[in-house]
Amino acid sequence: MKLKTILTALVIAGCGVSAVIAADDPVKVREGLMKQIGGSMGALAGIAKGEKPYDADVVKTALTTISTNIKAFPDQFPAGSEANSEASPKIWDNMDDFKSHATKLGADADTVLAQLPADQAGVGAALGVIGKSCGDCHQLYRVKK
Repeated sequence: MKLKTILTALVIAGCGVSAVIAADDPVKVREGLMKQIGGSMGALAGIAKGEKPYDADVVKTALTTISTNIKAFPDQFPAGSEANSEASPKIWDNMDDFKSHATKLGADADTVLAQLPADQAGVGAALGVIGKSCGDCHQLYRVKK
């Protein structure tokens, strides 16, 4: 029993260390933020395509995640964090424009969140607006694989 408790404590401590290390690495932080946004977009797309039933809580959570994460996102690009990233060097050359794209996506998400779509069609329409903002930024500021 004691061994199980000790092992559990070590695992929890290890997770905490990993989180601290990741928090110190802006590339990891921004990748994490973007993965959550991508997951949220996927959840909305599933509803919009009729692959998943409409669920107001899922829609609200997805939009809240997009809104929250995109507002924190531009702060994760300090000088010197260009390496080992899918981020284009253009970000650091055009930081004000990059930030304006993030601000637009945040505003779009907030607008949709304030008038939460009530059905599948509404989610599809909202996804069109939000998706365009995402795509516009990716075209300019993401290195293509």
